[in-house]
Amino acid sequence: MSSQLYRLQQEHLTRLQRDYTVLLDEHQLDSLAIYSGHANAYFADDQAPAFQTYGHFMHWVPLADVQHSWLVIRPHQRPQLYLYAPADFWHLPTRLPEEPWVDEFDIHLCSDHVSPTLDGHAAIIGDVAQLPSASLKAQLNPATLLNRLDELRIVKSGYEIACLREANRLAIAGHEAAQAAFLGASGELDIQLAYLAASRQRESAVPYQNIIGLNDHAGVLHYQHYDTTPPRRRHSLLVDAGRRFRGYCADITRTHAGPDAPALFGELVSAVHGLKDKLVQGVTAGSDFIALHEQMHQRLGDILIDHDLFRGSREQAVAEGVTRAFCPHGLGHSLGLQVHDVAGLRHPDGTAAPAPNEHPALRLTRTLSSGMVVTIEPGLYFIPMLLAPLRETSLPINWTLVDHCMPCGGIRIEDNIVVTDQGPDNLTP
Repeated sequence: MSSQLYRLQQEHLTRLQRDYTVLLDEHQLDSLAIYSGHANAYFADDQAPAFQTYGHFMHWVPLADVQHSWLVIRPHQRPQLYLYAPADFWHLPTRLPEEPWVDEFDIHLCSDHVSPTLDGHAAIIGDVAQLPSASLKAQLNPATLLNRLDELRIVKSGYEIACLREANRLAIAGHEAAQAAFLGASGELDIQLAYLAASRQRESAVPYQNIIGLNDHAGVLHYQHYDTTPPRRRHSLLVDAGRRFRGYCADITRTHAGPDAPALFGELVSAVHGLKDKLVQGVTAGSDFIALHEQMHQRLGDILIDHDLFRGSREQAVAEGVTRAFCPHGLGHSLGLQVHDVAGLRHPDGTAAPAPNEHPALRLTRTLSSGMVVTIEPGLYFIPMLLAPLRETSLPINWTLVDHCMPCGGIRIEDNIVVTDQGPDNLTP
């Protein structure tokens, strides 16, 4: 751990202690316990899925796979970390890293499951539904407090931005390896393995299941499989894959035209890259993210027209839902300890800010402020079920060219951007 990162982490923890003290005073709480969570076995089985520590716990403690542990916060006192670390020969017990941040906590290594003793008026947050209720003598997950804590995570500290930057650096190495594997005629599984090896992570540690889609699989937005054999023809590759660093997530997407793709598809990949770059320029403090999303559709209409896929006007392409059929998802989302980070659909005061009816998939509806980190991910897809209704209309769509690109599936380009007062800081060079 570099001295600079430790300095930033110290400042981050100092800020958390200050902000939590204010919130506990506001809510008349003497203590707050944050539960790390724990994995649950599959039904009728003794195996459990990969586990991710609760985000508000990780906001303090940079360990992404800690289970059965507690963090207790009291105003003006050192945070108390009750770390579950049983003596075990079946599994390697949890071990604290030899890093300076450990000295910022009073740490209790616990060989058994514990419920911390809380003072006076107390609250508990986390997934506590399966814990013994008799041990939870406090308010459980109070909504107003959770909204305020979520709001603390929407603007990132210097430490958090440094972690997101490093996560991007590690993920970029994976994307470069994935592209090389594609050029070497690998199948989806081998591309996934190349990504994991180059980004130095095991599959259970990725922040979300990597999307590795060849050909028409690139048009399945959350494609969830990996074919084990390469296809006979290579039209396209879409890689949406990330990396964690100290709990913080990178979320990057790249699309590549293959040797069997029509020339038009390669031109569209370049056009969506250019669209992404233009939209990134608008990621500034004070920008309305819904307006940026609408700008994506307007510029996407221009791309469809410029490449003869649509022979009407930009206004017609947007108003008649043509651009939504070619790009059904939102422009991006908040990014942090969760890939789709908290508070994206709330106003700063905690009230709901739902996606507008015409853009139901949008995951971020806020006005951007300095220190927020967001993704910008325009797309252009050839998805049969979404385009089918348009075939029944008289809209001026060049179906010959659309069908020509259909085997390529689609395009998505995604970067991770820090909002600053001076303009966008792209973490994904």
